[in-house]
Amino acid sequence: MSSPVLEIEGLRRVYDTGQGPLEVLRDAGLTVAAGEIVGLVGPSGSGKSSLLHAAGLLERPTAGVIRIEGQDCGALDDRARTRIRLQAIGFVYQFHHLLPEFSALDNVALPALIAGKTRKEALARAEALLTQLGLASRLRHQPAQLSGGEQQRVAVARALTNSPRLLLADEPTGNLDPATSEAVFANLRDLVRSTGVAALIATHNLDMIRHMDRVLTVRDGKVAART
Repeated sequence: MSSPVLEIEGLRRVYDTGQGPLEVLRDAGLTVAAGEIVGLVGPSGSGKSSLLHAAGLLERPTAGVIRIEGQDCGALDDRARTRIRLQAIGFVYQFHHLLPEFSALDNVALPALIAGKTRKEALARAEALLTQLGLASRLRHQPAQLSGGEQQRVAVARALTNSPRLLLADEPTGNLDPATSEAVFANLRDLVRSTGVAALIATHNLDMIRHMDRVLTVRDGKVAART
């Protein structure tokens, strides 16, 4: 296996609440290698989303080390963290969060434009990804004109627009019916394999985790291999 794209060691996350400190993660750790699909399971409130937010540099952990492609991200300022999120990390959520006034093509092209690509380059990349996901005939459709599965495929394409090294997904098919969920995950899996991106996917879908390389469980604030 290649060297890890994502490494997490000794992760601790404590939230301040009206009832006092709430420790969600304690000494959590994991690795994800290039081209590997790792599932993350656990009951609601176990800390899966908190772990993904820390891995994606959206939140700073209370303690612990997060390395992306060998770079320790703990001491980076907000500007550097934003640059890594834009260039190296893609996100897919349960709800697609597409911009309703934009077409599928423009939604997918937007991250590349923000990253400094020309409009021609961004649109070419977006069209290639959407075509690979079976949406060549839906490029000009706005989100409201797409089915739930199509919307989520657009969200997957958007997450991969800037060729990230790490893909983080939080219940990416949780809002879809079983048949559509299976189809969307198959598309996602094929793209991970073809691009070599490292993927960490939180899910409750037991059918989905059967197709992952490894499955980790978050329980009592720690991460362990699923047995």
